Amino acid sequence: MRLDDFYYDLPEELIAQTPIEPRDAARLLVDRGSAAPDHRHVRDLTDELREGDLLVVNDSKVIPARLRVQRETGGSAEVLLLEPLDADRRRWEAMVRPARKLRVGEHLFTTTGEALVEIGPRTAAGDTSEVTILGEGDPLTILARFGEMPLPPYITTRLEQQDRYQTVYASTPASAAAPTAGLHFTPELLDRIEAMGVPTARVELVVGLDTFKPVSEADPRHHQIHSERYRVPAEVLEQCRAARRVVAVGTTSVRALETAAGTGVLEGRSQLFIHRPYEWQVIDLMMTNFHMPHTTLLMMIDAFVGDRWKRLYETAVAERYRLFSFGDAMLLNRHLP
Repeated sequence: MRLDDFYYDLPEELIAQTPIEPRDAARLLVDRGSAAPDHRHVRDLTDELREGDLLVVNDSKVIPARLRVQRETGGSAEVLLLEPLDADRRRWEAMVRPARKLRVGEHLFTTTGEALVEIGPRTAAGDTSEVTILGEGDPLTILARFGEMPLPPYITTRLEQQDRYQTVYASTPASAAAPTAGLHFTPELLDRIEAMGVPTARVELVVGLDTFKPVSEADPRHHQIHSERYRVPAEVLEQCRAARRVVAVGTTSVRALETAAGTGVLEGRSQLFIHRPYEWQVIDLMMTNFHMPHTTLLMMIDAFVGDRWKRLYETAVAERYRLFSFGDAMLLNRHLP
């Protein structure tokens, strides 16, 4: 296996800079196996589901985790919070810039001069730091006041409505990035899916560092994947076992379910790195956005449908689908020939 196996031609102009309205108006490329894929919209998902299916979503909520701050010297800095290190969410693992210049104990300030962050030591991994949120009151309230939604670096357009980088079913504030396949769902679409006999189950996987960390190993199987916190209720795993088909919304739902099913541990930290060969435990269909080249997410898609992902991506590019976090989606079926 080579890293170049997970490359495709990416026209930069196809990277979606803004979300589409309404949410379920996004296009949906439907996998038909060896046949040509169909071109639908997310609102048509009810045509692809049937009674007995189970839809599983990741209800982790994105926090306003990006802090644009200033050093005491006046220079600019940035802190991207990844995961809390204590129960009261005061201490965090974070990516900081400029990492080499920021010293342990240094305070970083808001534009109005309020001390907001204290820099701590580097973590054991070496590519992140411990930081402490300063100020009185609940840290999440402080972040809501001073933080921004942590949009990926390929999105350069300002997000006017912050809740558009949040699923409509988001629950517990925790993640440093949105589980983006879920951004396409509206309450009305979820109601229509429920009405046709397809229940929706919820799991949690806290989206963290691996979203931002590229694969650089020539053999990508040697990539050191970061662990992410997950939780799968016991009743959800039972629903999966009883379902006719399990339809996972997003790669994060996939990772949570496959970790729980494969290990029997319903809550903890997942270090599951899905690539070929992989023996699938739970998932039958996967709804997912399009992913960047040379990523672990693309390796997961390859493990799910094999080489035909290349033909599907070529079709999406040729048909001018919108790509990545605010882009369109695809529905994959691993059982098709």
